[in-house]
Amino acid sequence: MTEEELEELRQKKLLALQRKIAEEQRKAQMEQQLEMQKQAILKSILSPEARQRLANLKLVKPEFTAQLELQLIQLAQMGKLPTPLTDEQLKQILIQLQAQRREIKIRRV
Repeated sequence: MTEEELEELRQKKLLALQRKIAEEQRKAQMEQQLEMQKQAILKSILSPEARQRLANLKLVKPEFTAQLELQLIQLAQMGKLPTPLTDEQLKQILIQLQAQRREIKIRRV
């Protein structure tokens, strides 16, 4: 390979890497923007105590909390959720969801 061909390959790889980095930054920015919108909606539909409970729950069960947040937003948008949702109402929802989950028991013989 000549020096010119090597330089051309380097330039192509550099461009590809720059595009990849720009795409990752754009995706991260979009995710951050969606998270900010979700938090703004939750702030409008939950009381401060309920938001705090949800934040505490998020530390322990992040996947469960993410699904719960989306469900709460959907219910609020359909008008099926009283706003602002109080801490007691959120507790009742959590109790109902917990009762629906099956408990897995492993018995050793």
